[in-house]
Amino acid sequence: MDYTTNTISLEDIEGARKRLDGKVGSSPLIPLNYLVPDINIYLKLENLQPIGSFKLRGACNVLGKLSADQLKDGVYTASAGNFAQGLAWNTQKLGIPCNVIVPDHAPAAKLSAIKRLGGEIVKVPFSEWWKVLETHNFDGMAGTFVHPVSDPAVIAGNGTIGLEIFESLPEVDAIIAPYGGGGLSCGIASAIKALKPDVKVYACEVDTAAPLKASMTEDRPVEFDYKASFIDGMGGKSVLTEMWPLARKLLDDSIVVKLQEVVDALKLMAERNHVIAEGAGAAPLAAALSGKAGKGNIVCVVSGGNIDTDKLTTILQGNIP
Repeated sequence: MDYTTNTISLEDIEGARKRLDGKVGSSPLIPLNYLVPDINIYLKLENLQPIGSFKLRGACNVLGKLSADQLKDGVYTASAGNFAQGLAWNTQKLGIPCNVIVPDHAPAAKLSAIKRLGGEIVKVPFSEWWKVLETHNFDGMAGTFVHPVSDPAVIAGNGTIGLEIFESLPEVDAIIAPYGGGGLSCGIASAIKALKPDVKVYACEVDTAAPLKASMTEDRPVEFDYKASFIDGMGGKSVLTEMWPLARKLLDDSIVVKLQEVVDALKLMAERNHVIAEGAGAAPLAAALSGKAGKGNIVCVVSGGNIDTDKLTTILQGNIP
């Protein structure tokens, strides 16, 4: 499978939307019930998708493009949880096996959801899991490997979110999306830059896992001293090599936020909009509230809502889990 592309066309994304039609619905775009001077903040609620995450979009699109021969032995992926759920949700409907390599810090809520959807889990240390993302291979695993981030069909599926944002809010000035591997932010940027080039698209990272910001500063992919946190859906040791050209071309910047800012944003969404997000899903709101994305109409992509209840309880008390 070719992962070397650094361009995702509007045609690719519109084709993805056709494959998703009748399988994956659009998500609501709602205003944040909290006044911020000179900023109108909107929430794109991907946490309301059937698996609680945007990831079923890319998974659905890539499976729709694979041949019967590629699918005959099933598929496997490396995921911290949400893409695995998206893949398992789709393979369950196709009746084919789905194996998932997960890092040892993957949250219990996501692991139980993968099992419930029929996915088989292999848990490995973070460094070994990251190596699968870099090499696109796990020795001894049967089936076709589906990369959760850099497969062009996954990126195009994610790009359908950009189409929906533009159609719901043509006057959008900026979009903020969490950056884990870049598939979400680059997919959205591919769509929105084709439709309205002056819209700013920002990645968002947390200061314990910000390889994109470090790479943008150096203008080359660099290693980052990654530290695991309750925000399991964002960040890594480095920017994936095949994603760097796309990220550098499409993303205007990466806004780095602190863990406490994410806690405060997650709590705010719960209290003001009755929206439950996971850490990565709340990080874009933290970025918007920092003012670093500028003024005007800002859309925050609430990428998912799969969070362990004990962590949520701690966050609603205003504390970092």
